[in-house]
Amino acid sequence: MKEFRFTKMHGAGNDFVMINDAEGSFPVHDHMRVAAMATRRTGIGAEGVIVVQRSADADFAISFFNPDGTIADLCGNGTRCAAAFAHDEGIVSKTSMTIATGAGLVDAEVLAGGLVRVWMPEPRNRRYGVSLQVRGREIRGDLITAGVPHFVVETDSPASADVARIGREIRLSAEFAPDGANVDFASFCKPGRAFVRTYERGVEAETGACGTGAVAAAVVAVETRGLSFPVTVRTGSGYKMTVDGDWRDGCATGLTLTGPVKTVYRGTIDIDTLEIGAEMA
Repeated sequence: MKEFRFTKMHGAGNDFVMINDAEGSFPVHDHMRVAAMATRRTGIGAEGVIVVQRSADADFAISFFNPDGTIADLCGNGTRCAAAFAHDEGIVSKTSMTIATGAGLVDAEVLAGGLVRVWMPEPRNRRYGVSLQVRGREIRGDLITAGVPHFVVETDSPASADVARIGREIRLSAEFAPDGANVDFASFCKPGRAFVRTYERGVEAETGACGTGAVAAAVVAVETRGLSFPVTVRTGSGYKMTVDGDWRDGCATGLTLTGPVKTVYRGTIDIDTLEIGAEMA
């Protein structure tokens, strides 16, 4: 029996299973079994599993597992949860810390009132005004990497957008092969408000919130839609996050993501008993 302690957390409605693997005993190489923890009906249920480990280059390192078994380089809300989790677990005693991620080193700060701020990687690979053909219909959007790739589609009403269907079709577009992209349906309001719903690759569904998606949408808004920092981003789950940054040489830079983090519950799980379904095998 391989029983491990876990903590269920969410960042702005984006939920995660957190594992303290400071001793290095958790089977991180068994991707599908780790991911099975995120399955809603036969596991704990979450939009990702985050394993916190020791690091020689930072205060600690995190590995992020999607529910389909793939690994993401970065998750903005997951990193915020990891900062609060590491502080609560005593992995770090200070409120400011540096975290090793697949996208490089990320700084974070645990703030008062249940808020956590992370300093995001510099945006790159900007391609604005990309045109796609989806079922014979032209869809225009903006492609940007905010730790992971995002395709931002502006719409008057994200609330009525068919995120599940259209989001998946865009995510699987040949334009973004072979790895695909996350898809954000966003509306903007000057001087600094946005509403964003995200279809996430790896989860293969709409998530309650997406930190990197909020950053991607904010950068697009500031660089091409006339908004200014800070940008308050409302998520599909109703929470709000703040994306702040600087404006330098015509580009957004020095980006931070701040929002709520909450511990939902703690428990133990025997991972040998987890079912790996046919869709995950």
